[in-house]
Amino acid sequence: MIPIAKPYIDDKEIKAVSDVLKSGTIAQGPKVSEFEKIFAEFCGTGYAVAVNSGTAGLHTALSSAGIKQGDEVITTPFTFIATANTVLMQGAKPVFVDIQEDTFNIDAKKIGQKITKRAKAIVTVDLFGHLCDYDEINEIAKDNKLIVIADACQAVNAEYKGKKAGSFGDIATFSFYATKNIACGEGGAITTNNKGYAENAKLFRQHGRSNMVGYDYSNVGYNYRMTDISAAILLEQLKKIEVITKKRIENAAYLSKELCKIRGLQIPIVKKGHKHVFHQYAIKVGRDFKLTRDELIKYLNDKGIGCSIFYPKPLHLCEHIKKLGYKKGDFPIAEKLSEQVLSLPVHPHLTMQEMDYIIDAFKEL
Repeated sequence: MIPIAKPYIDDKEIKAVSDVLKSGTIAQGPKVSEFEKIFAEFCGTGYAVAVNSGTAGLHTALSSAGIKQGDEVITTPFTFIATANTVLMQGAKPVFVDIQEDTFNIDAKKIGQKITKRAKAIVTVDLFGHLCDYDEINEIAKDNKLIVIADACQAVNAEYKGKKAGSFGDIATFSFYATKNIACGEGGAITTNNKGYAENAKLFRQHGRSNMVGYDYSNVGYNYRMTDISAAILLEQLKKIEVITKKRIENAAYLSKELCKIRGLQIPIVKKGHKHVFHQYAIKVGRDFKLTRDELIKYLNDKGIGCSIFYPKPLHLCEHIKKLGYKKGDFPIAEKLSEQVLSLPVHPHLTMQEMDYIIDAFKEL
């Protein structure tokens, strides 16, 4: 089976973990601090705060920015559940805006229709590794005094006009889950240029503890700390990030060159000025394709080709979110694309022979 994802790990990560284990400091320690410094420099921001997952990063970012009960947070329904769940965890309401058909990202032109007096923030999602239209989104936020929180969990090293993911908006969040472009199993981070947000985040990830020598607490917090084990892996992953990114982009281009010729398939687009890092290589299976999307999945799996749907159901149709008053038909583009989207392997371990095999499997149809 050609897997849909595979981490890019070798002996360097293994040695880094071994060194941490031998050091005796395996929880949050000097490796976390080192990673935060290097990652902030990499993203072009003043601060980075490491946490133990992308979900923790989103929750930390919302809390650090002061999102509270009764607030409204504008976001996309076409994303992983954590984007909306963390808003609910703060007692706020996710207010959805439909997406662009070409990039799967939030449609900036529709945001203004959803801004009310209770709106406090916009959570963008740089889905599959393609950044949102931040020039337009930041202008809307500025005009309406809204905070922009960029869910860049799938977009590490992506760029727009030469600026990296993590440097857009007021706060950005990242995930280093096992399938992400750089990974440590479970891990996350926030980046920001706002010192206050960074300080709030450090309190929030540590039970609200304000004095690391004693046991003084200034607010509610959670145990969202990253370990030095995870940080050691990420420090090695950061050394490889350009190689990983280059290979994903090359693999996507190779697949697209041939798959674009297949009737009924739409390949991923890359907008002008953008560097798409292809966390996922997401095609759309149209009505004029020979098989339905579900029939195609079975066909590919029978051929030994891993594939997956991200995401089969827009968030406004999840049971606990429907209770907020959402229903089928509210966001037609997101609903349509959830029935068409399919991700194919694009990870750096793919060989030319494997990509040719994937292409030939489509041509056989």
